[in-house]
Amino acid sequence: MESGPTLLGFDVILVGSILAGIAAMAVLFAIYTAVTIKDPMQKRVKALEGRREELKLGLVTASAKKRTSLVRKSGTTDKVRDTLKDMKVLQASQVEMMQQKLAWAGFRNKEVAVLLIGLRMVAPIILGMVAAILLYVVEIFPDWEFKRVAALSAAVFIGYKGPEIYLKNIANKRTDAIRKGLPDALDLLVICAEAGLTVDAAFNRVAKELGRAYPELGDEFALTAIELSFLNERKKAFDNLAYRVNLEAVKGVVTTMIQTERYGTPLASALRVLSAEFRNERMMRAEEKAARLPAIMTIPLIMFILPVLFIFILGPAACSIADAFSM
Repeated sequence: MESGPTLLGFDVILVGSILAGIAAMAVLFAIYTAVTIKDPMQKRVKALEGRREELKLGLVTASAKKRTSLVRKSGTTDKVRDTLKDMKVLQASQVEMMQQKLAWAGFRNKEVAVLLIGLRMVAPIILGMVAAILLYVVEIFPDWEFKRVAALSAAVFIGYKGPEIYLKNIANKRTDAIRKGLPDALDLLVICAEAGLTVDAAFNRVAKELGRAYPELGDEFALTAIELSFLNERKKAFDNLAYRVNLEAVKGVVTTMIQTERYGTPLASALRVLSAEFRNERMMRAEEKAARLPAIMTIPLIMFILPVLFIFILGPAACSIADAFSM
């Protein structure tokens, strides 16, 4: 069977067929997401209810032995932890750092950190072996020589850095979503505080009002309201909010709330000042992006727009000159 035309060692027809299939799947997925309506707070409410029940059980349970049974554990996690400890590769600081990244990404279960650390060790070996078999044993690309080493190195790198990059991407998107809705949330907190609501009731009300527009922020505020109602120290609930969100603005809000609780300063005025600062910061960030736009558009303008413009302007003249000299 004759092979089709190739470009840089790749079969053009095969690559085009794969890209066409991916484009068709993307179109179907876009149509599906457009016609289906999902409530963004549905799954989050279930998780919050679970957290509420855990806190209730923690208050009712008296003995420390029963309290330890409330911690979520799994046999798989314990096996992975024991294996990593036997290999002398599991460190407490490494687990704490992974738990912090999971919290920034919105994952509540801290036991997943051990699984991710184990996956980061196993995935490079598995992907490297699969890539080596496909490239050197099966030889799916027989024309490749030095490209095989690069492909094998890329597979190992993706296996090692892939889970961490994916987790970081989720955390960045979640942080951006919380940053967008924070000024509106502070405005609603000011209104609730001036109306006479308590802090936990104000957080709960803001979570309900902003749950559909900003589900990530509504999730965090609802969880904070639950912890304010059940934890013995209200400062611990605010510290948990700062721990779960990788945003300096949220840490500023937490500091303000803690100082208000400790010294009895007016909450509404402090939140109003913070809201104005965050809105100014958001406006400055938008102006900064707008000021960067001309420099960013320079390269696409030179590479894609100007050559086409020159062809349309000089093309007819060039054809006329060529016809004149050919006569």
